[in-house]
Amino acid sequence: MNHLQRKRISTRIVACSLVFSVMASPIVGTGIVQAAPVNAPASSAHQAKEQATTNSPIRYQIDARLDEKTMTLHGSETVIYKNTSKDSLRELVFHTFADANRSESTQAQMFASANAQIRKDNPDKQAADFLGGIDILQVKETGKQLVFENKQQVLTVKLARELKPGETVTAQVDFKVKIPYGSHRLSYYQNIINGAHWFPVMSVYDGSKHQWDRTPYSTSFESDYYTISDYEVQLNVPASYQVSMPGMITVQDAEVGRKTVATTANRTREFVFFASPDYKVERDTRDGLTVEYYYFDNGPGKEKVIEAYIDQAFKAIQFFNDKYGEYPYPEFRIVESHVEGLAVEFSRLIQMGMIKGTPNVEGHTAFVHEIAHQWFHSLIGNNSETESFLDEGFADFSTVYFSEKQGDIMNGFKSIQLDEGAFDTAISASNTEVGDLWQPVYYHKGRQAIYQLYRTVGEEKFDLFMKAYFNRFVYQNATIDGLLETIGETIGKEAQSEMEQALRQPNFELKPEYQLTDAERAEYMHEMMKSMYHGVLAQNPDLPFETISRIMDKTLQGEPLTVVLSESASKKAKAQQQAVLKSLQTTFDIFGIQQPTVLSERQVIKKKLKTELANSNVIVIGSAATNPLVQALKPGIIKRAGDIGFKWKATMSKPNTAGAYIIKHPHNQKRLLLHFFWTGDQLSTASAEDYNAMISKSMSFSSAFYQFYLMDQTGKLVMEKKNDNAISELFE
Repeated sequence: MNHLQRKRISTRIVACSLVFSVMASPIVGTGIVQAAPVNAPASSAHQAKEQATTNSPIRYQIDARLDEKTMTLHGSETVIYKNTSKDSLRELVFHTFADANRSESTQAQMFASANAQIRKDNPDKQAADFLGGIDILQVKETGKQLVFENKQQVLTVKLARELKPGETVTAQVDFKVKIPYGSHRLSYYQNIINGAHWFPVMSVYDGSKHQWDRTPYSTSFESDYYTISDYEVQLNVPASYQVSMPGMITVQDAEVGRKTVATTANRTREFVFFASPDYKVERDTRDGLTVEYYYFDNGPGKEKVIEAYIDQAFKAIQFFNDKYGEYPYPEFRIVESHVEGLAVEFSRLIQMGMIKGTPNVEGHTAFVHEIAHQWFHSLIGNNSETESFLDEGFADFSTVYFSEKQGDIMNGFKSIQLDEGAFDTAISASNTEVGDLWQPVYYHKGRQAIYQLYRTVGEEKFDLFMKAYFNRFVYQNATIDGLLETIGETIGKEAQSEMEQALRQPNFELKPEYQLTDAERAEYMHEMMKSMYHGVLAQNPDLPFETISRIMDKTLQGEPLTVVLSESASKKAKAQQQAVLKSLQTTFDIFGIQQPTVLSERQVIKKKLKTELANSNVIVIGSAATNPLVQALKPGIIKRAGDIGFKWKATMSKPNTAGAYIIKHPHNQKRLLLHFFWTGDQLSTASAEDYNAMISKSMSFSSAFYQFYLMDQTGKLVMEKKNDNAISELFE
């Protein structure tokens, strides 16, 4: 196989691995059971620490009530805003990102596939149920009504008087929010409310440009850009609800059947909440930090898994404390939710997907990635509409850095060194410029640029630079210009110039000396695919043993594999068998799998039938009528095929039919026999392309899980038996 072919195929694999990395272990699940309410204890030390840091330029005092029957929030916020710019201001500007839910066209597209499935599962829901928005009822200053306009997710308030530099103004905003159904940043679904972007939040004023940021929320990625603020929030909810949000949480009884959940969260980038009547809470405190996990008790052994995640959180936080700077808050919270294939970062809190099966907690890179965002998003802010690299690139590099130092070869630096080509878009590009390439550009190329800096200067100098960067921008908003200046000041102008070129020029590629060798690449690809197959199958514990993609997992795990062809087939049929074999061999080569034994001679097959072949997983290619292994094991094959509902005799007698089925090996129920077949001597020419594509699809970890399928002479799929794969749509 030539280098370009290898690169094209492995680029696709790496793209899959990136999706898998973000998706990682949690998969959307169901079957929630009621959990008893658990309230987080108030801590006097926690309270003292919060009160000692109330010096942010913006302070929010928010009172809100959740109407769970209509799924609306009624709120009033008092905002104390200090003009820290050198300009006199005649207006205040707020983001009203809840209005992104006014129409489907302005909602985030990354949730579109999840909502399409939710619509399918809930046909009683109307299109309007998936929409929402925020109504601004009034805005006042010292009791006097102010003129305002809420348009295109921007609330503009005309001040009664000019606000000079250093002066403070207090504004009261009354609002009402309709929470949309489904999967959105602000939404409700089944038994949980996701509460991001639920109140008017102050825009960032750019003194150099003399303007407020009025950018609506990105439909393709993220537009989080906030000023560190102090929050005092009271949320009135049903008494049965558990609420997770940043800061020191206290609970007081309200009217009958309800309670008020309050918090103080100072020097916090953004404020979100999550609420459910079914949350359980597991917590642990170490060295003054409390980590809490809000989860659903919907599976055996779940509490042990949660404990493992909490332990992993402590490890990651300590690592980033040592490498970058101290996490300053007394608490860190994790919430389980119904997000699919996504995890989301917020200040002092992260949102993870539903845990299902037995996840590999230590290998769950998405979990560590979201924790890393506490440094690169929460503590060091940035405009994620225009310079997303600053949070996503550094969070992803930090994830790999952590994995490397934990001895995790699979998710360590080799995952960065697997450089697969360039992109015309610069790493420094905006969301608009990068389009749907945000993942490979911001995450993959971004972390590569940082890794190249790390390798160029060495770990000691790199760590000193990172501490300087943290100290310079903690509680502030960083820029790429500021990053480059910090590199120049701490490492040198040459490193600064090289990094600037890496970030601002398109087609960045890792220097050849920092890439993997061919041998290292083959070894790494094998381990990567081994991890992916095993990880995905582990998340589907109810899958039948007879699943086509499982034969790849078993081979990657080191079990023997034999391919059996028919020696007595016609010349054209032999060529078709070889074409299928070559395609499989290419995949094995890319995956770093040792090439399987290939047999076709009848006497050799007969001799090895009860020895090597009985101990091996087997792939049979071609017509059942001419294949010696199929003929030798025919009674057992028919019986095993019946176990999966595959009518073997009837199918093999149908003319112009092709397909595949997988069964337990007739001589060894711990092994599998997979047959890619066609009836008659030859595969129809018209169906060959679709047939080969279906072979690849059925063996993948990223498609549905097939037991068998049939195709007609045109290549059309006419029958199949499969299990849905919850992550398959992430790869479409």
